[in-house]
Amino acid sequence: MSDAEIPRAAVRLARRRFLTVTGAATALAFATNLPDRARAAGSGGTLAGDPFTLGVASGDPLPDAVVIWTRLAPLPYEPLGGMPYTAATVEWQVATDERFRHVVRSGKAAARPEFSYSVHVDVRGLQPGRTYWYRFRAAGHLSPAGRTRTAPAPGAKVDRLTFAVASCQSWPDGYYTAHRHLAAENADAVLFVGDYIYEYGISASGGLRNTAQPVPDQFRTEADTLDRYRLQYALYKSDPDLRAAHQNTPWICTWDDHEVQDNYAGLVSRTNAPIEDFTVRRASAYRAYWEHMPLRTPAPQGPDYLLYRRLTFGRLAEVNVLDTRQYRADQADGDLWKPDNPERNNPARPFAGAQQRRWLLDGMRRSRATWNLLANQVVMSRMDLDASGTATYNMDAWDGYTAEQRSVLDGLAALRARNPVVVTGDVHASYAMDIKRDFADPDSQTIGVELVGTSISSGGNGVEVSANGRNFLDHNPHLKLVDERRGYVLVELTPRELRAHYRAVPYIDRPGAPVATVRSFTVEAGDPGLHRA
Repeated sequence: MSDAEIPRAAVRLARRRFLTVTGAATALAFATNLPDRARAAGSGGTLAGDPFTLGVASGDPLPDAVVIWTRLAPLPYEPLGGMPYTAATVEWQVATDERFRHVVRSGKAAARPEFSYSVHVDVRGLQPGRTYWYRFRAAGHLSPAGRTRTAPAPGAKVDRLTFAVASCQSWPDGYYTAHRHLAAENADAVLFVGDYIYEYGISASGGLRNTAQPVPDQFRTEADTLDRYRLQYALYKSDPDLRAAHQNTPWICTWDDHEVQDNYAGLVSRTNAPIEDFTVRRASAYRAYWEHMPLRTPAPQGPDYLLYRRLTFGRLAEVNVLDTRQYRADQADGDLWKPDNPERNNPARPFAGAQQRRWLLDGMRRSRATWNLLANQVVMSRMDLDASGTATYNMDAWDGYTAEQRSVLDGLAALRARNPVVVTGDVHASYAMDIKRDFADPDSQTIGVELVGTSISSGGNGVEVSANGRNFLDHNPHLKLVDERRGYVLVELTPRELRAHYRAVPYIDRPGAPVATVRSFTVEAGDPGLHRA
């Protein structure tokens, strides 16, 4: 992952923490969550059916490389996907045409049981700024063909880029219709900014999906072990619209909380479980996340994984992928929405952490790209709910960690000429915001913009604007849009301007909803601030 500019000091720190603090507990987790070798090998080595039930994906495009991914799972709701407990050989091809008449790269990869038969091939030697197709073959079965695209060459003049911003896809909350429309946008990349799965148990009916076939019994309990997280990913990836979105566009992914547990913070669980127990759970969740995402090797080192990274798209854009969950202190004042309080303003409480903060601001300072995007989990701008007449803030967002929030915003103010654009998820609503130097003064300088995308499905059908949404509009003059239906944001970049199209579907409790643009905004390069398009 060095090409994506990941700091080596952080790798050493993560490894040292794993070995000295929690290595024994994590090793035990992985020793006890795999099936017995002899018993698994006794299945004979033949596959029970098509191993490509979870589809294909690509991600983290570089100018000369892209990661292609699949996972062998002929029986996805069984342990290890129904595979015999032995390594399997997977062939792969990358071509310049969708019929694979012109194969430019090919090879073999090992799908190993310890990584749930996932395959992560870092395909090198590709041409910059070019569309490719890829596929896999295993045990006589051929996967669907995926479409991907490399990043433009370093320093290349780029006339246009399109990114889709998506997040929050609770499977039982409804259908992934938005993903079907997102797949048809033919974006250069999808920025998925968290909550790929939700850890909660799932009813037999599948919640709002009201499935014709009962959801298997093993999904009733909350995901908290390696096997159970793997099952959750398998169920989510069973959705054909999600598979289509992966199959058609490379993804740049980061996590938020539900990939482990709702509102966890560092090694503090929501339920204040013993740290040894939660460390094992986090290690299992991180392992399962890596197994199911198109990410480069190496895999997570126990409970630690260096996820923040930077990808460059010629002279037009850089994407800074943040991780605001792994390094943070526990939320202030017991979490949730609370009035101002001393703990919220305690400068000793980390959020992204000093090392990541330096990496972000130093990298943006060196950037020569016209647009600098921050793929970010939770709302960075100030958001005052104020429903009771007292300023009220979300303790789980940047507002709950004001010292680090102020440090990053001051840094962005100094880098205003770099055109910072924060893209965010988490809140199941579309927000469009000017980032102000002083949020208490609506006339203060605008230093950038924050584009908050709504959920793909979390929260059900949604509404146009709820009572809380109206409160936000009333008490946050920098906020230009609230819409609480499901969808995504399409961000179009040129050297002159950014165009943000907020796309939404009217319902997700049944398939087939159309998509429409709720609102569009423009931002001029060199002049931060949102304008109605």
